[in-house]
Amino acid sequence: MSFIYKIATKRSEFEQILKLNYQTFVEEIPQHEENETRTLIDKFHEENTYVICMKDDQLIGMICVRSKRPFSLDGKIGEVEQHLPVAVENPCEIRLLAVDPVYRNGRAFLGLAQALIRYCLKLGYDAALISGTTREQKLYGQMGFQPFAYLTGDDKAAFQPMYLTKSTFDEGIAGRILKEQVNFLPGPATISESVKNALSTSPYSHRSKGFETLLQAVQKKLTALVHAKYVQILHGTGTLANDVVAGQLSLLPGKGLILVNGEFGERLVNHAERMDLDFDVVETAWGTSFKKECIVEAVSNGGYNWLWAVHCETSTGVLNDIDMLKSICQSYNVLLSLDCISSLGAVPLNLEGVFFASGVSGKALASYSGLSFVFHSEEVKPNKNLPRYLDLGAYSATGGIPYSQSSNLMTALAESLKRYDFPEVEYELIEQRYHLIRNGVEEAGLTVLSEKDHSANTIMTILLPKEISVKQLGDNLYLNGFNLHYESSYLNERNWMQISCINDVGERDIKKMLSILKGLCLVEREPSIT
Repeated sequence: MSFIYKIATKRSEFEQILKLNYQTFVEEIPQHEENETRTLIDKFHEENTYVICMKDDQLIGMICVRSKRPFSLDGKIGEVEQHLPVAVENPCEIRLLAVDPVYRNGRAFLGLAQALIRYCLKLGYDAALISGTTREQKLYGQMGFQPFAYLTGDDKAAFQPMYLTKSTFDEGIAGRILKEQVNFLPGPATISESVKNALSTSPYSHRSKGFETLLQAVQKKLTALVHAKYVQILHGTGTLANDVVAGQLSLLPGKGLILVNGEFGERLVNHAERMDLDFDVVETAWGTSFKKECIVEAVSNGGYNWLWAVHCETSTGVLNDIDMLKSICQSYNVLLSLDCISSLGAVPLNLEGVFFASGVSGKALASYSGLSFVFHSEEVKPNKNLPRYLDLGAYSATGGIPYSQSSNLMTALAESLKRYDFPEVEYELIEQRYHLIRNGVEEAGLTVLSEKDHSANTIMTILLPKEISVKQLGDNLYLNGFNLHYESSYLNERNWMQISCINDVGERDIKKMLSILKGLCLVEREPSIT
């Protein structure tokens, strides 16, 4: 098994921490007196958060973080801010850096440094302070620590106050070899270098002929990708796009029906309520797909004029059957609208027969967040009963440029869409990643919420057993360099974790993530110390 970095929570981990603490700061560095137990409890033990390196069930190294003032350094040199050569607002203290001598010159030490900086950045610390033994100044320097103030201690155990910031870490060996977090989030997407370069070009006027030409090219590419007749590009998130769709539905006569089988179906209901739409709801359990007979029964008896549903329900990983919905709506003369925010660019999508559909730039299309789309099957005229920014007709009537727009975001989107000259290649890559990850998750003994026959191939929702905390698991995966989706409230409430497959992640990184996920799950099943 590879090294695993995590926050210490288990009894067996703390037992080894006390032993390594004694070995390092009594036997190796004579800072404390010997004792018969050969264990050493730090005076700030209850306030410390221990970041540890494990190999199987063996503790390889540790480092602890403490943010409560006064720091131990405050007691040695006075208020540390008076000595620091840089201004800091939210520092933390780093203590008890110790690595088993067998592994001291290997990657365990640098891995601890990298896990430490990830932890500090995640919690918003802008500087880390340490009393570094003079015996290991070279190692501290490799981590990016810089000396300040003056030596403390005595001839037997002298210590140099040192500080670490994001910039000094980046300049050290540990920072230079630190890879970016591997992205398994459903958004923001991993941005390619070509798209980054496109965003950084000099901006130009949205009223210029050049911008008009660029917009038309992007619109043409988007409509061709999903077989839609029209698309308008909005400056805002998918929430804006769905508000715009709700605005258009408010102009239609009659009543509507909204389908709900997850968080984002529930959000469609909220959009509709805020626009004061007249509608009913058909709801099924999260993680399950809609049964045709249930929708047919509702539509045939309800006298509905429109139906609104989520195509890919991001919260559960279920891909609702768009062909079934189109067939039912056509049979009963109902106008179909879809939230395609998580399916656009991730799965083959045919919007023929769909009245309105929403999408975004920042998910599977792998451009920057900030642009959203409303596809429509008929021309839309301006309507003064709608707020200006929510009036889809205002876009249609002005060639798609009613207000100020960013040439940078549009240029970046145009660059990202070049990947879809052959969209089937992208869809196949996403599907391959999905099956590789799903197989690994199930081999780790975890359950995927959605059944394979109704899965989106873009994202999977993992049901964690009650003995595994989604926050602890997600945080520990983050320390190991992997960003998974676990911090949304609807996931925390259910102890669910999500892995998205839309980002360009290689097989080696996928297998490493799965190995660490499996290892962490084995550890987390042991009872924690409360």
